[in-house]
Amino acid sequence: MTELKNDRFLRALMRQPVDVTPVWMMRQAGRYLPEYRASRARAGDFMGLCMNPEMACEVTLQPLDRYPLDAAILFSDILTIPDAMGQGLYFETGEGPRFRKVINSLADIEALPVPDPEQDLGYVMDAVRTIRRELNGRVPLIGFSGSPWTLATYMVEGGSSKDFRKTKAMLYDQPEAMHLLLDKLAQSVTSYLNGQILAGAQAVQIFDTWGGNLSADAYQKFSLAYMRKIVAGLIREHEGRKIPVILFTKNGGLWLESIADAGADALGLDWTMDIGVARSRVGAKVALQGNMDPTVLYAKPAAIRAEVARILASYGKGSGHVFNLGHGITPEVDPAHAGAFIEAVHELSAIYHDPNAIVV
Repeated sequence: MTELKNDRFLRALMRQPVDVTPVWMMRQAGRYLPEYRASRARAGDFMGLCMNPEMACEVTLQPLDRYPLDAAILFSDILTIPDAMGQGLYFETGEGPRFRKVINSLADIEALPVPDPEQDLGYVMDAVRTIRRELNGRVPLIGFSGSPWTLATYMVEGGSSKDFRKTKAMLYDQPEAMHLLLDKLAQSVTSYLNGQILAGAQAVQIFDTWGGNLSADAYQKFSLAYMRKIVAGLIREHEGRKIPVILFTKNGGLWLESIADAGADALGLDWTMDIGVARSRVGAKVALQGNMDPTVLYAKPAAIRAEVARILASYGKGSGHVFNLGHGITPEVDPAHAGAFIEAVHELSAIYHDPNAIVV
């Protein structure tokens, strides 16, 4: 086991002392980087990039070669699980992900298999192993999956949706069918994330991108309940170290207390929630990750620095904060602005971790 040279990300998730606030960016390996665009062109298409472990490793490491980030995140896609269940994932130019087979009935759900991570998603596990080897202890590696509810919306709608009309109709008309789908997905996500952990992931994040589109009651029953089940089934220690779990529900600020009770180590926050208010609501129960509006990165470096300073001040002194964007970095961002963001986090946060410093 290679010793980690920089473990402040894992320490912050466990609310242990750090020297500066760690930072990484959702979608940090992506289209805003010219080197990523070149790699994707060589791969032929997005799935070609995802399914080639060496190329997935290459693009995972690209942002770390540019910036002093405190974590790497596996380059993959949340829809690998539905694809392994036989849904036939493909990408239409300008339309995003699509599925050749769509879930329309209880019979469709009953026919779905629960994928084996090594047999059916071996290319992801190989990518995790390759990335861990190439990182050589540089920073921790984050594994991830979509939440059951988020995956279900794509499987029932056949792709992206603005109103989730088919998924919500099934939820209310056929709740037993929806629960069966979500239960199979929870089993699949648990197995998938445990496979990533055994392959070398040192923390895992569950992306509940569309949970915030549910009503309060439906969120508890159809999203959070299944994430809670996943967390309870995850391997929580491997290679002699605890494996932290992060839950991220976009637009989930109304339900912070419930999410904090789900058993994870950290909550991801989008930019609609003040991080200081969130900290006061969840106390020391969980760490917090976030939560700068990604569009701030379109502004000039001075404005980016000011917003970083504001968020750090809102969180206040002490550990338990992993700085991130409130959602993924967008393709049009100037890479120099991302660099200014990361530099500002490290530079401006040191005072909040010095026990002798007085913050005014």
